[in-house]
Amino acid sequence: MPESDTPWEYTLYIPNDLRAVTICRRALRLILALHCLPQLTYLAELLATELVSNAVRHTKGPAALRLRYSDGVLRIGAWDADPTPPAPPLRTADVDAEQGRGLDLVRACADGWGWYPVAAASGKYVWCELSAA
Repeated sequence: MPESDTPWEYTLYIPNDLRAVTICRRALRLILALHCLPQLTYLAELLATELVSNAVRHTKGPAALRLRYSDGVLRIGAWDADPTPPAPPLRTADVDAEQGRGLDLVRACADGWGWYPVAAASGKYVWCELSAA
């Protein structure tokens, strides 16, 4: 069984299809279990769901989920083909709102987050990090 200290990285390319969010969530759960990081599963699934959902809902092209673990930190990222920066909400979403709170949730729950343009793929990469400690 692999040790949780060994660095690793996975990328799952997905179509622009909301069903891909479930596939990403299940793949993430399996990867974390196989790498002996079950303590990250719940929060990592929540954050990956938000990032991948945004990539699929707000763009028209393909997307990807990228997971990277190194030095006790899990980086969860979503690439999409739209170079437009992720915009923060103009107002705080209503407590009962079913949309519009994804990045707020990522900001609140992750140890860090950000984004950068990906010129070679003409898109962007939005990421967040969770400490395994």
